Amino acid sequence: MENRRLPQGTLWPAMLRQAGHALRCGALQPIETFQAVIESGGIRFGVRQVSSLTCKEQQHRQTRKLHGGERPSVNPFLPYEPDLFVADISNTHLALLNKFNVIDNHLLIVTRDFEPQEALLNLADFESLIICMAEFDGIGFYNAGVAAGASQAHKHLQIVPLPLGDSESPVPIEPILASTLIEGQAQRVPGLPFRHAFARLEPGAAISVDAAQSALSCYRALLEAVGIRPVEVSGELRQSAPYNLLVTRRWMLLVPRSEERVEGVSINALGFAGSLFVRDAAQMKVIERLGPMAALQRVALPPIALR
Repeated sequence: MENRRLPQGTLWPAMLRQAGHALRCGALQPIETFQAVIESGGIRFGVRQVSSLTCKEQQHRQTRKLHGGERPSVNPFLPYEPDLFVADISNTHLALLNKFNVIDNHLLIVTRDFEPQEALLNLADFESLIICMAEFDGIGFYNAGVAAGASQAHKHLQIVPLPLGDSESPVPIEPILASTLIEGQAQRVPGLPFRHAFARLEPGAAISVDAAQSALSCYRALLEAVGIRPVEVSGELRQSAPYNLLVTRRWMLLVPRSEERVEGVSINALGFAGSLFVRDAAQMKVIERLGPMAALQRVALPPIALR
């Protein structure tokens, strides 16, 4: 089999080059946003009001109408839009631009062959994520299931560059994470009022391709700590419950989910990083009234002692 491993130092320039092309031809459809900062639970949350979410939802509604109101089984990754293709990451994964991006240089890390979004992440997934994280400092995330904010059934991780918004920290949630112990693979963060498991990564570990097995072991420990077990379905391992995963070069955070939305506002993994998205002024008022931390609490699960 041909080795499709991404050459070192090529992803960032390829992404910039392809983004320019995709903008010119209309394949990439970013919409201007404005960001409000709302302090909640000791965190300066960035809340972006964007019209691209509305555009995306309108497209989904129109597609449903064409299919008699049913949710169609359309897979935008098989085949993918050639104008959104950035690079071959490995023999198992490729990188695509996010068509409806609200953050510049938002990449999708997509499996070449179909795998369900509810499948557990495996070694190939972490190898591909780490290859990308070695190319630029970013935050990788995974929306594991519809209730966790996944909009596509085909397995895909995502990564966006840091810093995330206008926060003083590269990731807005990091001031709270600083309160955890240095030791331990599955920890509870005192300032997070919902079920989760957190782990610090060894310095430089997340940008070493050889560390993929270590990252996979850490991920499995976090799943076990919050009570999400592997379930075998048709010979493959799937999750027993939806969750969000965040991965940086410095730490990993996993949050089980109960709901996709709070009072109509959809929340995905980046919400737990301190970055929320709303489609209009009415949804902005919802987040202002509830408070971002309380909104996260509503779509997560009550905290428990870690296993």
